[in-house]
Amino acid sequence: CRGGACGSCAGYLVEGEVYYDEEPMALDDEMKANNQALFCIAKTSQDLHISIDEISGLENLEVKQLGCHVSSKNHLCHDVISLQITLDNNERLQYHAGQYIEFILQDGKRRAFSIANAPHKDDLIELHIRHVDGGLFTDFLFQSMPEHSALQIQGPLGSFYLREGRKRPLILMGGGTGYGPLKAMIEHIEYVGFNQPVHLFMGVRALRDLYMDEMVKQWISKNSSLTFVPVLSDPMGEDNWQGDTGFVHQTVAQQFKDLSGFDIYMSGPPPMVNAAVDLFTRQGASKDNMFSDAFEYSTDASQAIAAKK
Repeated sequence: CRGGACGSCAGYLVEGEVYYDEEPMALDDEMKANNQALFCIAKTSQDLHISIDEISGLENLEVKQLGCHVSSKNHLCHDVISLQITLDNNERLQYHAGQYIEFILQDGKRRAFSIANAPHKDDLIELHIRHVDGGLFTDFLFQSMPEHSALQIQGPLGSFYLREGRKRPLILMGGGTGYGPLKAMIEHIEYVGFNQPVHLFMGVRALRDLYMDEMVKQWISKNSSLTFVPVLSDPMGEDNWQGDTGFVHQTVAQQFKDLSGFDIYMSGPPPMVNAAVDLFTRQGASKDNMFSDAFEYSTDASQAIAAKK
């Protein structure tokens, strides 16, 4: 999230001190007592000695700045597209399932989006992007960007990725386009083989916001260890919805009273991630076994959303 809201950048201060312009939302008293810091927004005036577990596993991945072009744009639902991009010069991007890339815009600003396909499908990069009316990049993408447009990206980025060597049952929980990195994880699991149960929970507002559920059903038909629970927070009357309703993290907690035995991956809006971490911790989940990617909007998109409220 790059704003101290999700806690995924947490690490330990071995030597030195940091400060924050504003107290981070995700830094609780227990973390402070353990000398932890949120390094995405921490500031310092001295050299530091830090320890960050998330770095392990990423040291062999090279972060590159690459040219690419748009291969296709396909609508997944009323306000989400699948954008497929191909790297120039037959380049390939090595990444872990769950990581993201950034588009580098002409003015130097950046827009981050999670990669929605597994690493072995490296002939293209798939991204799930929601249209925010008034968001400069998504307005351009949805309304006027032609196919084969040339773009610049940087990646892979992020410490949200599947720890496949841990061999623990998984809970994958997404909100909205948070399904994207979870899709990449499931595709990777299907490819490499994974003998632990995988429970996918997807939270959306109404039925029209749910997408690619038929693909999930196809996965389930081939893999008995995969389950899927879609959750609607505000179904419309015409949805005739008979499934789970409410907040997706509450549905997870209702189905699994003891979360101590799971690795939990969460992607979506920061309020969902923050509420889930708090609730899941009270139901036995360790912060060492919870991994999150909180999707923050860009400044222009946030202002556009706020103007409509």
